[in-house]
Amino acid sequence: MTTPHFKRSLSAIMVASTLALTGCNQEANNTPAQAATGPAPVTANDAQAFLDATEQELSALYLESSRAEWIYANFITHDTSALSAEVNRKMTAAVVRLANEAARFDSLELDYDARRKLDKLKLALTLPAPQDAEKTAKLSQLVAELGGMYGKGKYCKDDGSCLSLGDMTATMATSRDYNELLDLWQGWRQVSKPMRPLYEQQVVLTNEGAKELGYADTGAMWRSKYDMPADDFATELDRIWGQVKPLYDSLHCHVRAKLGEKYGEDKVPQDQPIPAHLLGNMWAQTWGNIYDVVAPENADPGYDVTALLAEHNYDELKMVQGAEKFFTSMGFAPLPETFYERSLFTKPADRDVQCHASAWNIDSKDDLRIKMCIQRTGEEFSVIHHELGHNFYQRAYNTQPLYYQESANDGFHEAIGDTIALSVTPGYLKEIGLLEQVPDESKDIGLLMKMALDKVAFIPFGLLVDQWRWQVFSGAVTPENYNKAWWELREKYQGVKAPIARSEADFDPGAKYHVPGNTPYTRYFLAHILQFDFHRSLCEIADNKEAIHRCSVYNSKEAGEKLNAMLEMGSSRPWQEALATVTGKPEMDATALLDYFAPLQKYLDEQNKGRQCGW
Repeated sequence: MTTPHFKRSLSAIMVASTLALTGCNQEANNTPAQAATGPAPVTANDAQAFLDATEQELSALYLESSRAEWIYANFITHDTSALSAEVNRKMTAAVVRLANEAARFDSLELDYDARRKLDKLKLALTLPAPQDAEKTAKLSQLVAELGGMYGKGKYCKDDGSCLSLGDMTATMATSRDYNELLDLWQGWRQVSKPMRPLYEQQVVLTNEGAKELGYADTGAMWRSKYDMPADDFATELDRIWGQVKPLYDSLHCHVRAKLGEKYGEDKVPQDQPIPAHLLGNMWAQTWGNIYDVVAPENADPGYDVTALLAEHNYDELKMVQGAEKFFTSMGFAPLPETFYERSLFTKPADRDVQCHASAWNIDSKDDLRIKMCIQRTGEEFSVIHHELGHNFYQRAYNTQPLYYQESANDGFHEAIGDTIALSVTPGYLKEIGLLEQVPDESKDIGLLMKMALDKVAFIPFGLLVDQWRWQVFSGAVTPENYNKAWWELREKYQGVKAPIARSEADFDPGAKYHVPGNTPYTRYFLAHILQFDFHRSLCEIADNKEAIHRCSVYNSKEAGEKLNAMLEMGSSRPWQEALATVTGKPEMDATALLDYFAPLQKYLDEQNKGRQCGW
């Protein structure tokens, strides 16, 4: 979850939008659009001409950028890195310039499409730079420094040995040694301490840029991307969290009790938040790695997908073809031949590549690809279904104008991939010939527990990261309270606490990539809600008769038709309309998630009898 799984859209590419240095202001002085901003008032025709010219300019830049990024990701060398950095500098400079030019038309009465496209252009900036050249350069420097601090971060011990974040993450997933986990947790948070003064300066500068574009602050600008008033959107998130919280509280109570049995109630008090270093993850954001500690008895489902793939001679190519068949069974057209010619499926022996799974549309039309060093495992089989979900979404909206070639909101793209992965059920595995017999429902609790430790446990973390940032941007949280406010939110939403005393000398938010990396996080919260909402609706459309957690929409042309109708919209209409295309309602509804995990809720209620829950 450190980077988007899909590439090349107006918003996806602009995560580090301030990397345009002072040169972007010099370039802006030479553009025809800039020259046109003389004393004569702008008109609706000017706005349309600007949008048409901008779409052509961005289309050419996107193609150049996509190709450079693809080459860099697949052939990592000094030169490909330099080429990728240069083309992205050029593109970022263009979007910074064009977003500021788009603001010239704010006061005009325009038709729906013109106004929406201009807003998309303005909101493409994640960190809006001030128009002052010196301040823009300073912001760019801060962004680069913060990213470098995180990327180069290591924990070096007294004996001179140093551990990378990858090393520590792997150990935290498997170690059950309380003191070792505490040492790693503390060690990684040394990396973020020096970020604090830089982050404080960055907030001031980007807020100035947001105000120049007409927003109250950077947080209000981020929330304005969601087709509703910024404050209403924040209220809506709290409403959805209220739906999920009872299930989360039950899971938290059970996990805390099991950790108390494992480490002793002196270390895990049963009436307090859980110490953050004991949940199998550096940030306590997902808990699946401690499944062995909390697993129900006799929860083994009786099959192993990894073994089944080997037994049926599934190599990497056959795994991809099998996942593609899921979509064609729903009525989607097959992927183009170029997908198989140009994708990366296995790690090359002769060069370095980025193995992080991602889905690409190089030319914003039909040049679809995935980049993935596939392992022949059950988990990777699900991931392939997820990645192809992105590809089929990309192709569905490729006839839209460039401004709309993205998901309905930034949560939808991840949610579609995850929705498809939810259909990789034992029943589906039987239907495609991998599994002979579907286990009876008594085996479902283990599967649901494992999934809940990742998906349900994540939800409050997915909410609070941006809650903290919005308060920082608005000034509700001042720099002298950065860390205090972070841990207050961690305790309020997650029921998780720092295992040792923290102070304002620390900057624990910076220990999470998305904070120094300036990547908005609410998209992940939304994706975790939407995927179950979509799944339940598609199962109803497919006339599913089983429990929702056993449903697969494989082979349902009706579900495929309804899903495709939503995907084709891209972001051309408010996300509420796109959502209603599949679910029939314009509001997100977390009761679908509760329905999915209903058997687990019943199990947790039984386990928690006599326990003190809450914190």
